[in-house]
Amino acid sequence: MQDTANAAHATMASTASAGLRPTPSHWYVYMIKTRTGKLYTGITTCLARRYREHCRGQGAKFFFSDPPEAIVYQAPYPCRSSASKEEYRIKQLPRREKLQMLAPAVLSD
Repeated sequence: MQDTANAAHATMASTASAGLRPTPSHWYVYMIKTRTGKLYTGITTCLARRYREHCRGQGAKFFFSDPPEAIVYQAPYPCRSSASKEEYRIKQLPRREKLQMLAPAVLSD
């Protein structure tokens, strides 16, 4: 047990010394509206970085033919597991229910 704790501490120390950040404490579920009005749902630890990646065509193939226009929904979650469960739940919703989650300004599509 002590060896496991020492290994975890050594990993954290080497991560810090390499200039890498430790695991963030918050995850976000987000929805992006595309130029044609489609909605994409995903999770991330950094909304700004992930949106830039989507705009550059990195990551989700969803945006290859229909570029992102704006992040229209975001909600914080304490861990990846809870964010992933919410992402899955949202992806199962019909479009009408997804639109109900968004601000009234977005509903004018």
